[in-house]
Amino acid sequence: MECPHLSSSVCIAPDSAKFPNGSPSSWCCSVCRSNKSPWVCLTCSSVHCGRYVNGHAKKHYEDAQIPLTNHKKSEKQDKVQHTVCMDCSSYSTYCYRCDDFVVNDTKLGLVQKVREHLQNLENSAFIADRHRKRKLVENSSLNSKLLKVNGSTAAICATGLRNLGNTCFMNAILQSLSNIEQFCCYFKELPAVELRNGKTAGRRTYHTRSQGDNNVSLVEEFRKTLCALWQGSQTAFSPESLFYVVWKIMPNFRGYQQQDAHEFMRYLLDHLHLELQDGFNGVSHSAILQENSTLSTSNKCCINGSSTVVTAIFGGILQNEVNCLICGTESRKFDPFLDLSLDIPSQFRSKRSKNQENGPVCSLRDCLRSFTDLEELDETELYMCHKCKKKQKSTKKFWIQKLPKVLCLHLKRFHWTAYLRNKVDTYVEFPLRGLDMKCYLLEPENSGPENCLYDLAAVVVHHGSGVGSGHYTAYATHEGRWFHFNDSTVTLTDEETVVKAKAYILFYVERQAKAGSDKL
Repeated sequence: MECPHLSSSVCIAPDSAKFPNGSPSSWCCSVCRSNKSPWVCLTCSSVHCGRYVNGHAKKHYEDAQIPLTNHKKSEKQDKVQHTVCMDCSSYSTYCYRCDDFVVNDTKLGLVQKVREHLQNLENSAFIADRHRKRKLVENSSLNSKLLKVNGSTAAICATGLRNLGNTCFMNAILQSLSNIEQFCCYFKELPAVELRNGKTAGRRTYHTRSQGDNNVSLVEEFRKTLCALWQGSQTAFSPESLFYVVWKIMPNFRGYQQQDAHEFMRYLLDHLHLELQDGFNGVSHSAILQENSTLSTSNKCCINGSSTVVTAIFGGILQNEVNCLICGTESRKFDPFLDLSLDIPSQFRSKRSKNQENGPVCSLRDCLRSFTDLEELDETELYMCHKCKKKQKSTKKFWIQKLPKVLCLHLKRFHWTAYLRNKVDTYVEFPLRGLDMKCYLLEPENSGPENCLYDLAAVVVHHGSGVGSGHYTAYATHEGRWFHFNDSTVTLTDEETVVKAKAYILFYVERQAKAGSDKL
């Protein structure tokens, strides 16, 4: 957004000597000394942690407003400062008074000058540290970062994704999908796009804006992004090539405004599915599926044509039963799905603060039960009964006829009112392992006990109050450890932290037979 407060808030010199030493992405909060999500105030150059760590950057802004409360309104508007800060990792700018990210600059271009100065500091620190790291790599069998886990040294091979300007919605989905092993491995094993011959040999065919859409490959850019995320790089990967392809083929996501992560995930999976149906780089997707014995024909769910890895892994089938309340006629319809969108029951929708812990806690089982329970359709959804030959009152019920290998559950946290889209901020309790889906199946007796159990692989979380604002992060498990993905920052976390998250999208993976027997 265009911020009107830059002229009164951006006061520091771009080369200010007040900046801390070291790389900006590793600067520490001046209050709690945390180096997670550092933000620098563009008024006084002080560094504090972001609102999703301990919130000292926001508190710094709030404290600066207290002495101004006794001034006249006009004086307060002129003198208010400390409102604008910059993310030291992604270099995006945020205004606390506007409560949004900033896209404009001062007349003198001070924001861009500060941004360039921070980038130079980051590069200088990287170059100075590279020689020492090279020696460390030569003397160690590890090729990635080291840390202590339970007293022993372990390697973190996860890589963050740079925020290109409110692209946290995309980053959270990409990190989640990269931790779904079968799905990720399929794309990483695909052949690379062939390069052109002659004078253009070695150049990419999808970077020139003058070229047509036929030269753009979403599958190829998605494949390269997944490959980059688990190579052990200590530098965050920039998904700009993938984002350019997204702009090209998904007009809804052009621009740098905040987007809905669930909507992006559906568009992404749908377009990957369509491109794979047409064949990728001259290789039939069916031939590749046949090479992977784990994705057999019995596991496929066809959506808009033949099956691909998208439908083989995420595809399930719903049975929709509608009964006329007048004549009793029953209608059945089978619908394929890639994810299930679950309402949070109305009795749990009252917004709960940290101090409001009394009362029943909404669970994922409550949301699933609400989705599959018998429902009487209201007057606006009258069923056209073929026997009565007119619209009649009816009941509707969903059954799951076939469960997918990866069950994606979307909690419907955003609801339209007369003027805006509100967020349901209710905490929903969800299991890390042993989600039992047997009671929601149409024919549970035909499924083995282990085929209905799911373990959590990833969670997407929306922080903030509205779909057009806020921030997305993701939690995901990899090789038995949980990670928190916050754009370019990746940190090791624990199960206790994950279960406290207010989930927006949950990815559950079908449990293998050798796993335990915990249930929801």
